[in-house]
Amino acid sequence: MKKDRRIDKSKNALKDALILLMEEKEFKSITITEIVHLANLNRGTFYKHYPTQEELLNELIEDVLSDLVSSYRDPYITVPNFDVGKLSSSSVKIFDHVERYSRFYTIIVNSNVLPGFQNRICQVLKELIQSDLIKLMPNPEIDCSLLSSYNAYALFGLIIEWVNGGFIFTPHQMADQLISIISYQSPKGTAETAKGTNSTG
Repeated sequence: MKKDRRIDKSKNALKDALILLMEEKEFKSITITEIVHLANLNRGTFYKHYPTQEELLNELIEDVLSDLVSSYRDPYITVPNFDVGKLSSSSVKIFDHVERYSRFYTIIVNSNVLPGFQNRICQVLKELIQSDLIKLMPNPEIDCSLLSSYNAYALFGLIIEWVNGGFIFTPHQMADQLISIISYQSPKGTAETAKGTNSTG
């Protein structure tokens, strides 16, 4: 079935309007009237797609998380023998993802509009690392859950620093920094350990 671009356009306008409003006020105080007015749409269009403001927010969140997952996996999902030690900055896409949703990330880092969402992002990253990349870690002395948590929160810490700094670096520069940090933390001459440092994106 062919996708209706008009539907996507309307939905995106409503999501953009919601983000703009969340920059100014708490979500629970945002009305449908405010959303449609800012999106230059009518209430009928809103209700055609969403029964409530909460449903609009939920779809926005799912968009962000879905794009986060695909961006994180981009460097390795089609690579048979992935080696994090051979990552290039051009293959790291997670910072492009954050830039795409920069206003959303600024909101969740700098306000309490979505309490707990930072932890939700870290949990998604942890699950990705544990399911996709932990198999590259050959050291049985390191607990897989602790290792994935360490990498997930370290990566999100870089994102928070980038947001708080006003995005002064480009996504490419952030990818360069991530790779440099991974290389710095990995003991020289131990490729297996380098593979175990899985803060990639």
